Amino acid sequence: MIETLLALSVLALLALAVQALVRASRKPTSSADRIDGLLPQTQCGQCQFAGCRPYAEAIAKNEADINQCPPGGDAGIRALAALLGREPKPLNPEHGIEKPRVVALIDEAVCIGCTKCIQACPVDAIVGAPKLMHTVIAAECTGCELCLPPCPVDCIALVPPNLPQRLPLPVTREEIA
Repeated sequence: MIETLLALSVLALLALAVQALVRASRKPTSSADRIDGLLPQTQCGQCQFAGCRPYAEAIAKNEADINQCPPGGDAGIRALAALLGREPKPLNPEHGIEKPRVVALIDEAVCIGCTKCIQACPVDAIVGAPKLMHTVIAAECTGCELCLPPCPVDCIALVPPNLPQRLPLPVTREEIA
């Protein structure tokens, strides 16, 4: 019995080691993969593309510039410039401004359960059911702000990620700045 458990444990460890080696050996194969790996994955669309991957593909094809991502900000632009051997440039203000990271917070007492925020969330960070309150999985929220416009009762606020996720609302942008 002990020999069987020992053999199974050794096999499990070997499987984990092989899996780790396979993961470590996988490297992005295309320039779009490498570019996408540098983007913040907010999927916000501020760059005028449907998400980070389409923006990465456009940069790789020289169809978009490296300075269109406000969530990536100056650090993202510098990383892209270094990767692509280009000179960094300022963030293009036509796409927005660089802001501190935030996450959405829903005032669950005010939420009417319309599901419009759920439908708008590009990363599925909002959970709930029709006609019931919704909540945000803060660890998944990218702060893209796409849930704000469709909310008919304005029960969503953007807060710094280090705040408790159950605050009385309304919390204004001025209060968290």
